Amino acid sequence: MAYNGHTMVNRYEDLEIYQISVEIAIEVYKLTKRFPKEETYGIVDQLKRAVTSIGANMAEGFGRFYYKDKLVFFYHSRGSLFEVQHFLEISYRIGYITEEEKTNLFSKLNNLSVKLNNFISSIGKQGT
Repeated sequence: MAYNGHTMVNRYEDLEIYQISVEIAIEVYKLTKRFPKEETYGIVDQLKRAVTSIGANMAEGFGRFYYKDKLVFFYHSRGSLFEVQHFLEISYRIGYITEEEKTNLFSKLNNLSVKLNNFISSIGKQGT
C-alpha cells in the first residue's frame, strides 16, 4: 500500500504517477514509429526501454515490503525519466521530433518528475 496524494492505494495501477508514466510511454511509442528504420536498434530501442522502465520500476517498487527497497525502485524510475529526456533531446536535435513535440513531452516529464519526487519523499518519511 502507498499514498496517492492523501488516499491509500492498494494497486500500483491506481497511482497517479504510474498512470502518467503509461500515458507518456504510449506517446513516445507513437512518436518513434516515425523515426527512420535505421534507428530501430538505436535511439528507438533506447527510448522505448527507458520510457517503459519508468512505470515498470514503479510497479516493482510498489510490490516491495520495506520502504528502503521501495525507494530504490522509485529512484530507478526517476533515473529512467531523465534518460528519456536525454534521448528526446537528441531526437529533437537530429530532427526526428519537432520542438513542439519535445516541449510537450518535457512538460509532461517535468510534471511527472515533481509528482514522483513528492511520492519518494512520502515513502522516505515512512522510514523515519
